Amino acid sequence: MTSLQFRLAVVQLQVTSVKADNLSRARRLVKEAAGQGSKVVLLPECFNSPYGTGFFASYAERIPGESTQLLSEAAKENKVYLVGGSIPEEDGGKLYNSCTVFGPDGEMILKHRKIHLFDIDVPGKIRFQESETLSPGDSLSVFETPFCKVGVGICYDMRFAELAQLYSRRGCQLLVYPGAFNMTTGPAHWELLQRGRALDNQVYVATASPARDETASYVAWGHSTVVSPWGEVISKAGPEEAVIYADIDLQYLSDIRQQIPITAQRRDDLYTVTTVKEGSS
Repeated sequence: MTSLQFRLAVVQLQVTSVKADNLSRARRLVKEAAGQGSKVVLLPECFNSPYGTGFFASYAERIPGESTQLLSEAAKENKVYLVGGSIPEEDGGKLYNSCTVFGPDGEMILKHRKIHLFDIDVPGKIRFQESETLSPGDSLSVFETPFCKVGVGICYDMRFAELAQLYSRRGCQLLVYPGAFNMTTGPAHWELLQRGRALDNQVYVATASPARDETASYVAWGHSTVVSPWGEVISKAGPEEAVIYADIDLQYLSDIRQQIPITAQRRDDLYTVTTVKEGSS
């Protein structure tokens, strides 16, 4: 592969109530992904803990802590950029849904706290209120790799097109969203949102869901996915634990942007999407 191409792996982890098992399984699958030539590896939302407001406090850790130590070691051992899905983070008496990213040297290069909390109520289907226990982050999160810039969001963040637009404006060519959609919103919106974000911004989009566990209190949809800048699904998991791969081709991305040059054609004299403030997690 040229420097304009690199392999991305998405780990759709089977998450259980035993944190140590989740961590050891994550470590094994990151190694497996690196063995297949992956340079960037993505883990799912809440990869070390069951997903639910009743679990966040008891599984929460400070950062650095046990789970991020494992991520650091796994990134260094396998010489990959590791996007550590998310974990419940405790800081100053508050809880956050936080994604840490580690470089091939094992150093933490980013922490993204979920900006948009998942508070929804679909009568007869699902009600969930992350804000009952979690606090929102207040920063946009971009990291550099030798291949391209990468923008990070967590799950519900993906519903907000403005975030993806701002990441694209900052030069991101890959957007990653660890996320756990459910059996109501998953079949309806999961793939559609990813394809929309990819197509609107002419970027690659990757999502990492936990594997589906029908016995869990919150049943994740699964179907971790990678979408091309053409809006095409190029890799997709089923509901069960899996590692999926996609070869990210930045020349292809560049070609699409030349063929359909929406970036140059935007009417900045009529409209714009801007950041109001720069927060810091």
